Amino acid sequence: MSAILVLLACAVALYLLAQLRIAPGIKVLVLTAPPVAGVVWLLDEVFARTAAAVVVAAVFVVVLAALVGLLGHPRLPTWTKMTVFGTVPAAALAWLLVVTADDALKDPGEDPCSMYYGGVGVSKAFPPQAYCLYEDGGTHDLATGAQFVFWICFVSSVLLLALGLWQVARDPGTLVRQFRVRSFLAR
Repeated sequence: MSAILVLLACAVALYLLAQLRIAPGIKVLVLTAPPVAGVVWLLDEVFARTAAAVVVAAVFVVVLAALVGLLGHPRLPTWTKMTVFGTVPAAALAWLLVVTADDALKDPGEDPCSMYYGGVGVSKAFPPQAYCLYEDGGTHDLATGAQFVFWICFVSSVLLLALGLWQVARDPGTLVRQFRVRSFLAR
């Protein structure tokens, strides 16, 4: 059932992207707000982390302004603007792979550290890192490839979003223009 919902969401996203009469700012808002709203809801209602939910919502507002500013940048090619829509999810997936590499949620003795290396699994959320810690203090890194992918995608996303924020700071009218249908059709 989850796969059908994901496919349906992807189909709706592609349909939305193909519509010329919908302003780019509205498209970005509609495509990015639902996952963020889900994370905010989980943090607030399920995990009772209201402060974290507020921080995530505030960061989303800044990232939304950066995305809209990036789309409104007049001299960047389209492929550069669209890169951020691939690097952000790739960074999130790589982060998830790194922080769950030690499989701390499995039964004791079934995680890779105790099964293969004889240690205890440790993971850090940021910077994302997972490793096996031995009794003698030694370590063995886990998911180094996913860590590499995370940092490449994270740095490229941050640079592109910083460019979008710079565009918004330089020309605040970019935000307004990206939410107007008329300006989009006139191009």
